[in-house]
This record gives sequence, structure tokens and C-alpha cells, in this order.
Amino acid sequence: MNTGLTQFFQQNLWANLRLLDECASLTDAQLDATLDGTYGSVRVTLMHIFAGEESYVQHFTGQRPEPALRAKNPFVGFDELRKRARMNGESLIALAGQWEEGDVLHIPEDGEIYDIPAIIVLIQAINHGTDHRSQIATILGQQGIEFPELSGWRYFDAISEGEVTG
Repeated sequence: MNTGLTQFFQQNLWANLRLLDECASLTDAQLDATLDGTYGSVRVTLMHIFAGEESYVQHFTGQRPEPALRAKNPFVGFDELRKRARMNGESLIALAGQWEEGDVLHIPEDGEIYDIPAIIVLIQAINHGTDHRSQIATILGQQGIEFPELSGWRYFDAISEGEVTG
């Protein structure tokens, strides 16, 4: 059992839900904005974040919800993204708690099977979300939009203030 590791994924879920809450009030022009050096528009990056989380869960479980999210698919809307964020976030929390040192995942890619240490997939899941949330913050900041702080410090404050349980 890796209770410390699960806390990273609890913060990740909290940050993703706050991100979605903030982005839901943006205009179409703001959601379609992008900058060089980022993944894509805010809307496309949101789809990418949650499609990625689905794939990380799939690496562990062999299952993916239908229809699967794909970054290049049309935007599914904030209600659906919030549902997927919660479902995949809770799955990642559970998977992080079950992971044991030495676990190896057998990941198919382009007709080959790659043996990847499970911890690498978990590290990638955290890094992926953090990186792309930061890109969205940069895009919005360039438009003069104040973005909520999603740091570990703010997460601690949210826990202390009773905004987050778990």
C-alpha cells in the first residue's frame, strides 16, 4: 500500500476539477486561444489531459470507457469532462494505492509490447497533468485572465479549510 503516492493523485484530481470549474466560465474565444510552445488551445488541451488519464488507467486495467476520449475529437463539454476527470482520478488514486515496487505493465504500442515499470506510468500521469494545467494557465495569463492557484500549497489550504476531504 502506498498511501503517500495516493496523495499525489488526490491533489491531481482536486486540481483537475478546479481547472474545469474555472474554464467552464470562459468564452469560446478564450477556450480556443493558444500560444506557441503549448499543446494547443485550452479546449484541445483539456481534451488531451483527460484522454491521457484514460490511457494511464487503461495501461493498468486493460479497460477504457466507451466512447474513449481522444484529444483530437470534438470537445465533449464540461459536464462530460468533469465526469471523466472524477472517474479517472478516482481510478488513479486507487491504482496508486495498490502499486507495489517492481510491478511491470505490458503496454501495447504500434504492434509491439513494451514492459514499463508501473511507477513510470504513475510518474508520467502526475507530470502530464501538471504540465498541461500550467500551459493552460499560461495561455489564460497572456489574455489577462487570473487563473486559480493549483499548487500543493493551495491544496493544503483547501484541505485545511475543509474544501477537500480524503
